[in-house]
Amino acid sequence: MERDIIKKLQTWKDSRRRKPLILTGVRQCGKTYSIKEFGSKYFRSIVYLNFEENEHFKDIFDYDFDVQRIIKEIQTLMNVQIQPGKTLLVFDEIQECPRAITSLKYFCEKLPELHVICAGSLLGVALRRENISFPVGKVNRLEMRPLCFREFIAACGGRSMLEVLSEWEENRPLPELYTAPMEKYLKSYFAVGGMPEAVKEWSESGNIAEVEAIQEEILRDYADDFSKHAPVSEIEKIRWIWDSVPQQLAKDNNKFVFSHVKSGKRGADLEGALHWLLDAGLIQKLELVENVEVPLSSAADSTWFKIYMSDIGLLRKKSGLAFKSIMERDELYSKFKGALTENYVMNELISDNFKPYYWNSGNKAEIDFLIEDENKIIPIEVKAADNTQAKSYRMFSKKYQPELGIRTSLKNYAINEDDFTKTIHLPLYMLWSPLRGFGRGE
Repeated sequence: MERDIIKKLQTWKDSRRRKPLILTGVRQCGKTYSIKEFGSKYFRSIVYLNFEENEHFKDIFDYDFDVQRIIKEIQTLMNVQIQPGKTLLVFDEIQECPRAITSLKYFCEKLPELHVICAGSLLGVALRRENISFPVGKVNRLEMRPLCFREFIAACGGRSMLEVLSEWEENRPLPELYTAPMEKYLKSYFAVGGMPEAVKEWSESGNIAEVEAIQEEILRDYADDFSKHAPVSEIEKIRWIWDSVPQQLAKDNNKFVFSHVKSGKRGADLEGALHWLLDAGLIQKLELVENVEVPLSSAADSTWFKIYMSDIGLLRKKSGLAFKSIMERDELYSKFKGALTENYVMNELISDNFKPYYWNSGNKAEIDFLIEDENKIIPIEVKAADNTQAKSYRMFSKKYQPELGIRTSLKNYAINEDDFTKTIHLPLYMLWSPLRGFGRGE
């Protein structure tokens, strides 16, 4: 299963400012597999230490941070040779050995020619612990996520279609030859999501029952992590918030409300639990912007936000939405379809390294997403079907006059230009495409 992260790892490998790399990401998104795949492709050897599987590896770091001593002990213990430039040294589940995290500073300073990658489940949570001396300025960082939609299509045999559509000419609508299979891929992605094990099962068997069994196992593992890794005082609160995400997304105004998590609870009671889930990568936060200005981060209101899940397939499973409801035209599913579609767009934008926000004008109008691209503000209006009537979008365009805007739905590709904005009508299944006019595709 080819992952985009491999290209990013290759860029890191060849960078002049390369330092030890910390690869974060939600549990079971494929970090270890991708690191080993990368290592086997670009290095003569891989030396792999898993601090969770073998606790004796921790002893190597107990004495001091002498990098040469550490390397010699690893070589002796594992009967391997470590050659800078030819060996990839991997520290997996590194959150189990805080001193190994601290040692990265000395690998950077004393042995910069050696390629070192670190990863771990809930590493984002671990890095917030006060007892970890983090090597600030001495590491590079990358985040890995579940498969984005484009990766999903490729994994399910659609690589040739991606190649054709990636070179599609502007101003040319897509024929049904492409729209029909792409819509089917999109529906499948809404149901399966991007967790590698679930995608692999779907691509090989097409058995949704097996996929759902995998999703259920992942959700159960996540819940177990709350008990294993969260502070005792936060475990129950984390579960409350985690369980409330589908319900809060299903509301007409899906702003996250702490009192809807548990009756009588306020933000002060639950904020720590919310941050734990954010650090774990299980949820994502979309903050409000009322007065649009550059940079968007300066205008964001961190107290007014929406919450989305990191994987759309897990959201579908956790909400109890049936596979059949997605694949067929189920009118009873129309309301939650909007929430699911927004979650999909949110994940796609984050996968493309954007930091999205949303705009609301006193509850009179709302734009689902705002992003910055080369210092320009781009509004993105999301529709779950082919109805693209968007009063809020027109109001925003008239008020702020952005050069470019995106309206994404199941409607075919088209471009409209008025006195204010060039608007690209982009099918939901083409968000990854160069036709969108911004980001990675340019």
